[in-house]
Amino acid sequence: MRAVIYESARLDICYDSLHGLSVGDALGAQFFMVGRSVPELVAGRPPVGPWEWTDDTHMACTVVTELRDHREIGRDRLAALFARRYEPSRGYGAGAAAILHEIRAGVPWRQAAAAAFAGQGSCGNGAAMRVAPLGAYHAGRPAQAARQAIASAEVTHSHPEGIAGAVLVAVLAAHAAAARLDGSRPTPEELFARLDPYPAGEQLQRGMRRARRLLAARTTAAEAAYELGNGSRVTAQDTVPFALWVAARHLADYPAAITACVEAGGDIDTTAAIAGGVVAAYTAIGERPGVTGVPRAWLDSREPLPSWSARIP
Repeated sequence: MRAVIYESARLDICYDSLHGLSVGDALGAQFFMVGRSVPELVAGRPPVGPWEWTDDTHMACTVVTELRDHREIGRDRLAALFARRYEPSRGYGAGAAAILHEIRAGVPWRQAAAAAFAGQGSCGNGAAMRVAPLGAYHAGRPAQAARQAIASAEVTHSHPEGIAGAVLVAVLAAHAAAARLDGSRPTPEELFARLDPYPAGEQLQRGMRRARRLLAARTTAAEAAYELGNGSRVTAQDTVPFALWVAARHLADYPAAITACVEAGGDIDTTAAIAGGVVAAYTAIGERPGVTGVPRAWLDSREPLPSWSARIP
């Protein structure tokens, strides 16, 4: 019989994932600056804080407040909040900025999202980068996580690949959170197998098949990024397979997951946000036997999250 997970526990896991996402985002963004040392991070000496977070965290906080306040994603509400809270200084991409400006000006979100990229819709990694906490909230409910991930993605991404990227991240986070609650440690191959019921577009599926093959190999993060992409193209196809490969390989070791993203280069803040959100759904914060979660020193170095996103008792 499936165990009952109370709303308070769901929000706890959701916020753990948000902390993992935001720390990964903020630390990853540090490595776009001159003078940051990857060997120092590998040696356990990250840059001195504070670490500012980017649009990845900003949008994820809005997704989380939808769950906090309504227990589900309302697309009209979410689109309006994304547009109202948009801050150019957070590093939003040009495509997202254009869509949010249009929504803020009164254009319906369906129309704004569908018109992007000459009517193709966005296949960018923005929907995937913000969705791990939603998946964590739906621990043990992967099908519901998938449905809600679609809703959260559609307000800015109408391209099937962009939507599918969000679904895969949310479903893996839902399984990671469920494994934490039942005390299991799924293998990387087992985690990827749980994504099989959720087909993606041709390019994303091809990347996920390659990622699965690499799971069993003694592959470094740099080698995996060479095969899968590291987000440099800022598409779901170029970002999600690698980020989920990292999360599956390092499910019980948050610092190792973030370090792998940094070592791979590319769109580091986004790959670290995705992997960090999934891994933190399993590890939470601090350490327990056999599990290394978000280091408290890293959490303290991350810029505080916006006050409007705070957990309400």
